[in-house]
Amino acid sequence: MFPDLRSFLDRLRHDGDLVEIAAPVDANQEAAEIHRRVIAGGGPALLFTNILGSDFPLVTNLFGTARRAELAFGERPLRLIKRLVHLAETVLPPTPGKLWGARDVAWELVKVGTRRKATGPVLDVVTSDVRLDRLPVLTCWPEDGGPFVTLPLVYTAHPDRPGHNLGMYRLHVHDASSTGMHWQIGKGGGFHYARAEARGEPLPVTVFLGGPPALILSAIAPLPENVPELMLARLSCAASQADRPAS
Repeated sequence: MFPDLRSFLDRLRHDGDLVEIAAPVDANQEAAEIHRRVIAGGGPALLFTNILGSDFPLVTNLFGTARRAELAFGERPLRLIKRLVHLAETVLPPTPGKLWGARDVAWELVKVGTRRKATGPVLDVVTSDVRLDRLPVLTCWPEDGGPFVTLPLVYTAHPDRPGHNLGMYRLHVHDASSTGMHWQIGKGGGFHYARAEARGEPLPVTVFLGGPPALILSAIAPLPENVPELMLARLSCAASQADRPAS
């Protein structure tokens, strides 16, 4: 399991699947063009450590190959999902023998879930001095309306009932302190926003940049509505922990 993006980059670096670029690179089209050429050739992940005008490094092409995506998310969650689909087709009508044969799935599902915590590493540094113009936000094409955050994790809760959604919706950076959200009307966050708008209320939104790679991939997984993406990410964590040798 990779608990954060840093540990995933360390693994890619160890595997020779990460290239660090220390030369100055412009976030306005130049970084995107380098990225485009590398991903077209099936190349490595890219870590730009000197983005002009930015206080932070930039990583791209994290999941540009099947190997890196599989490494980030793990094989076991996919195997478990296929097993569940198979059981749905074969376990009905249930019999003692069929239920006993499905005990492996029950054991895995016991370890899946979410829990609330009062604190965490995300709260180690808190500031109200927001400077979006200091982030390495990309302008990808000559006629783009401006820079866009292209890999944000956007978390919303349903305005009327329990339920939450983790999606990935582009953010158009307008200035140092404001963005425009590109809601997709057929996605969970778009549903939440439409409901809040109908009630004449604002919709609280939390945006994460980075984080565990399994969480990033869960945000773009084609899950059915009302299946929480956080549960899928937790499934990856539980599966990875189960693979650890005893000590």
